[in-house]
Amino acid sequence: MSTVAKGMFTVEMKPQAEPGTVDGVSLGRMSLDKQFEGDLVATGKGEMLTALTPTKGSAGYVAIERVAGTLQGRSGSFVFQHSGTMDQGAQRLSITVVPDSGTGALAGISGVFKINITEGKHFYEFEYSLP
Repeated sequence: MSTVAKGMFTVEMKPQAEPGTVDGVSLGRMSLDKQFEGDLVATGKGEMLTALTPTKGSAGYVAIERVAGTLQGRSGSFVFQHSGTMDQGAQRLSITVVPDSGTGALAGISGVFKINITEGKHFYEFEYSLP
């Protein structure tokens, strides 16, 4: 049986190196620092790899992010795996919990994380299961 957690988060991204550009495609690396509020009160820290193409609205990224804090009263940590693409503005995003990455009271967690950006604010819905 799954449960849905909802709330907001802020994110700060910092370049970790100068992007390398070949034939108009830039490959970059960023650090992620997040603060989650709502049903998930936690911090997220991770690394993101990006590919920006010369076509407006076409790009891709992958990231790994460790989230540590409290999820609806249960403390621990887990890891998100991100994969996102934009095809001339059309977005596809997949964020899932890495199997067996949960610790503490979040051991055994699985789930899917969805982001909705409205008026510059980041909202989430996290559908998860715990044993």
